[in-house]
Amino acid sequence: MTILQTHARPIERIAYQVGAVLFLSGLVHLVVLISSGTSWEGPLSYRKAMTFGLSFGLTLATLAWAASFLRMNEKTRNVLLGAFTVVSVVEVALVTMQVWRGVPSHFNFETGFDTVVSMTLALGGGVIIVTVLGFTVAALRSTSGLSPSMLLALRFGLVVLIAALAVGAIMIADGVSLARGGQPQLAYTTAGALKPVHFVAMHAILVVPALAWLMRFTTWTERRRTRIIAAVAVVYAILVAATWVLFG
Repeated sequence: MTILQTHARPIERIAYQVGAVLFLSGLVHLVVLISSGTSWEGPLSYRKAMTFGLSFGLTLATLAWAASFLRMNEKTRNVLLGAFTVVSVVEVALVTMQVWRGVPSHFNFETGFDTVVSMTLALGGGVIIVTVLGFTVAALRSTSGLSPSMLLALRFGLVVLIAALAVGAIMIADGVSLARGGQPQLAYTTAGALKPVHFVAMHAILVVPALAWLMRFTTWTERRRTRIIAAVAVVYAILVAATWVLFG
């Protein structure tokens, strides 16, 4: 089994392909950002299209890979991963569209159209939480077919991903409240303060399971691998907590 499985299921292949396109979109906007000489800061920056493309592309491919190890009903897998794939495209497309229109994508209620875009992005966040919860439940219920180290890594990564999404929900809720209250600039500043912890927590699902997968090629015993994953999980949790304290 390779890190991006050779015999991937059809829905996983689609997720990998879409993830690659979204990631490429992020790279394109990185080039645009650098070549244009415009600001890296603010809700109108090309940086936003870049980060959404890179982040959703990487997260979609990572989730498809991580979930491929889980034993679950195939229809449920298709629905969850399919929904995550669709919402990833919608989120990146809407953010990118608004950036090129020269208007904020989030917390923007200036026109009816902008309001629909902002609320669709918020709704998409809800769909993402539901899909990741589905995979997390599957991981917590799983008791066979996986090594203890990989099972622990997947459970930890998915639980921390839920925490990252919870932080994202807080960012959106606070931002919408402030924007609706006539303080849009404060909404962007307040939401932006939580970006570091959101970023760190988002990628536990890649870092920890990838380490568990790589250790399969060592001569270490499974007991030792599991202990290493447990230690890494503790360190990663401390890192998330420290990031919250420093930047939250």
